[in-house]
Amino acid sequence: MLIFSAPSGAGKTTLVHHLLNFKEFKLEFSVSACSRSARGNELDGKDYYFLSVDEFKAKIKNDEFLEWEEVYKDNYYGSLKSEVDRITAKGNNVIFDVDVKGGLNIKKFYGSNVLAIFVMPPSIDELGNRLIRRLTDNEEAIKTRLDKAKCELEFADNFDVIIINESLELAKKEIVSVVRNFLSK
Repeated sequence: MLIFSAPSGAGKTTLVHHLLNFKEFKLEFSVSACSRSARGNELDGKDYYFLSVDEFKAKIKNDEFLEWEEVYKDNYYGSLKSEVDRITAKGNNVIFDVDVKGGLNIKKFYGSNVLAIFVMPPSIDELGNRLIRRLTDNEEAIKTRLDKAKCELEFADNFDVIIINESLELAKKEIVSVVRNFLSK
């Protein structure tokens, strides 16, 4: 299993999608669950498993999550144990794109069967520039993301590997090498 965690805008999702192109790795994306409504073209079971708040809480009570978090009031996100079972039953390797706390919880749950990768921006200033260039958030949302990023960066040393994404092309090459070494063990 591979866990990718990073502050928003560091490039983790881009690196995850890059790895999914390597058929030799037999990677399959673990679809997270959330308690919000689908946005735009999002599809249930592909982008997220969209659950009601009550459904999400019932799954928490039944211990069906590897990790979960209430990000905002009644706005839950989590990784289902059933996703790991579904993917591994097909003989595939699981790849997670999760927040820092969730990534560390999954690592704790599966131990040495997991490679936990932290994608780090070259600096907070560059992270801010990337978030601005995305054109998806207002100034207040960017400030909130940067404040959260500063906290998340403190957890980087708890991960197995840190990839500094200063150059996307170099980060892609580095991550392929790291994953190839891990999966060949």
